[in-house]
Amino acid sequence: MTNFKLETDADGIALVTWDMPGRSMNVLDGAVLAELSGIIEKTTADTAVKGVVITSGKDSFCAGADLNVLQSLGALYIRSLKTRGEEGAAREFFEESRKASLLYRRLETCGKPWACALNGTAMGGGFELALACHYRVAAANPKTRVGLPEIKVGLFPGAGGTTRISRMMATQDALQFLLKGDQLNVERAKGMKLIDAVVPQADMIQNAKDWIKAGGSAKKPWDMENYRLPSGPVYAKGGMMTWPAVNAIYRRETYDNYPAARGMLQAVYEGLQLPMDLALRVESRHFAKVLRSPEATAMIRSLFTSMQDLNKGARRPANIPPSKFKRVGIIGAGFMGASIGYVTAQAGIEVVLIDRDQPSADKGKGHAEKMIAEQVARGRASEADKATLLGRITATADYNTLKDCDLVIEAVFEDRKIKAETIRKVQDIIGPNVVFGSNTSTLPITSLAEEFKDQSRFIGIHFFSPVEKMMLVEIILGKNTGDKAIAAALDYVRAIRKTPIVVNDSRGFYTSRVVSAYLREGHLMLMEGVPAAMIENIGKMAGMPVGPLSLNDEVGVDLGLKILKATETDLGAKAIDPVQKALLIEMVEKRGRLGRKNGKGFYDYPEKGPKTLWPGLADLQKQQLDPDVVSIDEIKQRLLGIMALETARCFEEKVLTDVREADVGSILGFGFAPYSGGTLGYIDMMGTKKFAALCKQLEKKCGARFKPNKQLADMAAKGESYYGKFTPAKKTAA
Repeated sequence: MTNFKLETDADGIALVTWDMPGRSMNVLDGAVLAELSGIIEKTTADTAVKGVVITSGKDSFCAGADLNVLQSLGALYIRSLKTRGEEGAAREFFEESRKASLLYRRLETCGKPWACALNGTAMGGGFELALACHYRVAAANPKTRVGLPEIKVGLFPGAGGTTRISRMMATQDALQFLLKGDQLNVERAKGMKLIDAVVPQADMIQNAKDWIKAGGSAKKPWDMENYRLPSGPVYAKGGMMTWPAVNAIYRRETYDNYPAARGMLQAVYEGLQLPMDLALRVESRHFAKVLRSPEATAMIRSLFTSMQDLNKGARRPANIPPSKFKRVGIIGAGFMGASIGYVTAQAGIEVVLIDRDQPSADKGKGHAEKMIAEQVARGRASEADKATLLGRITATADYNTLKDCDLVIEAVFEDRKIKAETIRKVQDIIGPNVVFGSNTSTLPITSLAEEFKDQSRFIGIHFFSPVEKMMLVEIILGKNTGDKAIAAALDYVRAIRKTPIVVNDSRGFYTSRVVSAYLREGHLMLMEGVPAAMIENIGKMAGMPVGPLSLNDEVGVDLGLKILKATETDLGAKAIDPVQKALLIEMVEKRGRLGRKNGKGFYDYPEKGPKTLWPGLADLQKQQLDPDVVSIDEIKQRLLGIMALETARCFEEKVLTDVREADVGSILGFGFAPYSGGTLGYIDMMGTKKFAALCKQLEKKCGARFKPNKQLADMAAKGESYYGKFTPAKKTAA
């Protein structure tokens, strides 16, 4: 065996140690399943073996299934179509996709007790293997997590996890666990009865063996005659109180955009009415259907494969030694700067937090104190952790403290003059090799870098708000930015455990530019007479986290007007939409509605209670369309289509140079419909020919902003796709 080691002790208990060579974590692939199958056969047939304990030889148990292998099943189906026909190809796909489910059921019913000793994190298919065992013991480690997060990449647990979870706990609890994809610590997992015992690491294997020696049962509850479902039958009082509500919540949360969520609900609903083996077969059928869906393909590609590539340094320049960050300077202790300082300190890096005076700097450090105090209150950190983190942050007004920093980031007000003054003040203090980053969302990096003597060390590092929650960082290259600065910025983003994308300099860069297009479309719809509530609700129906008016309130209506005026000043009146300008002037200058920051924007924000759309919006509309004549599909197409089209323009202009960064950036940066795989994924899912035709149709009705760019039009004419034409060669840097 290559991936496992098998040894049997004097008591007849076999210890199976999973330790894949050349990998930092175990994953499930074809070779692992084949070897595990052989182990099950061997230990079942050997009368000397009384039971089996399975554990890992690594720090974790299993990272889950190798999703690249699951993706390859799609190619298998296409090949089989030519030789076996549609029915034969579908049958082969189904059988291949359920191999793990069948194997785990064999383990579960082999007649000998299996205990799983979880020495570390177990996710996805690895945790499904643990669930198939008859007993689970975990080492007491606060960092260990267990869970079934498949829903987050467009799948659901298809190796028996869905069916077993729905038989282990009340239906409502099971569905919540499966739909949220939570990762649980071992104590919480024990409380939910997903783990039977938590013991010190040194006692874990012995505990598992003792359970077997004490007569541990080799039969699961659902295989016993007296088994009863935790919530009772589906067609009973409890079921009738549960399932209608579940369906309503599913519709409200997903708008039926996610086949995996629907498939999982169907598997549970149907499976609870069937015997175990038939329920597992039903689960496998729904899993196979979801696995072949375009949504699953797109989500696995962007949220697993591409994100892994970017997190591992796919865009990092080669042959540059890794950067070490002992101390990072943050200039500007406002909300953004303070948050950047907090996540930096969380990563174990010392922080110098600077502002114009000591009280302002202290206020920024106070933000970190507030954030870590919340973690302590929730039991996610200790008082010692709090003291350590705050000890890493030095709040000061003295710029000279920056001289020992390994990286400096300015996060001052989004004003060219203020940033220029800051840059001039800092560059003679910091070391000659220190990289300087600007956290700007709109100002061109090349022009900002003109204030810096060595422009090769100047780079944009654009964080998203709230920094603590947003996982994306946009790295912006100026015309003269050097490879060392790129490598240092990427190393820093990796150190603070966020996902980077690298873009070239441009007005608004990538994310802000595309978000601006989304906001503009919402503004123009409003002025056309579309009811504000429809704009907002259809935005969410299309897959966005919030509608464009709500998002504009979050970023600031006044900021939108400021950017619009700056664009007009720099590029002329033709570069902006006069209708949008008139709306924003009315909102900001005449009505004083700046957004959430002052409690009034497109929404009203009362001190108590939820926000509500401002009733005065109707007064700003010259006409008000009858909601019944407004096309829901057209509103969806306009909101998603304008963002996808703007991304296509960014790609043609080489603001973006990597399709992976376009899609990962759009999902993590502004929440673009995750089921589509991202903005370019949205175009590919529709097909470039169909998308270009839709744009022309919208151009005729709505205006020139929907005119397809040349590259897109050429690709549509040839039937090409972005991932077919531009998928980069697999290359990762250290």
